Amino acid sequence: MKIYAKEIEIDTRGNTDIIDITGKVEEIVRETQVLSGICVLFTPSSTSGLTTIEYEPGCLQDLKRVFERIVPSEESYAHNYRWGDGNGHSHIRAALLGASVTIPIRNHQLMLGTWQQIILVDFDIRPRRRRLMIQVLGE
Repeated sequence: MKIYAKEIEIDTRGNTDIIDITGKVEEIVRETQVLSGICVLFTPSSTSGLTTIEYEPGCLQDLKRVFERIVPSEESYAHNYRWGDGNGHSHIRAALLGASVTIPIRNHQLMLGTWQQIILVDFDIRPRRRRLMIQVLGE
C-alpha cells in the first residue's frame, strides 16, 4: 500500500462560509494514480469542519439555518468570557460537524454519490486561511 500526503490552503470569509472543495480533492486523487483505496481529509482547526452535502443554494442555506438554531451565534458562551474573542459558537459548531471525512476510492475516483460534494465549513467570525491535510492510501 502507498500513502500520499498533501496540504492545500483555502481562503474563507468566516461566519459559516461553505466552500465546495470536491474538485481540488478529485485532482489530488488523480495525481496519486491510486486505483483503489481511501482519501482522508482533515482540517487542523477548532473552528472549521468537513462533511459532504448536495452543494446547492437551498441546502447551503438550510445548513446555515440549522447551525444557527442549534448553536446560536448571539448566545452567551464561557469561551467568550475567558478569551474575549466572540467565537465560542464557532468552536461548538465545528465540534458538532467534525474535523475529518474519509471517502473510498475505486477506479481512480472518489466514490461520492451523484449529488454529493465535499465541503469545508468555516465557522469562525472572521476570514481565515485554512490548511487542509489530505492523505490518499491505496494501490
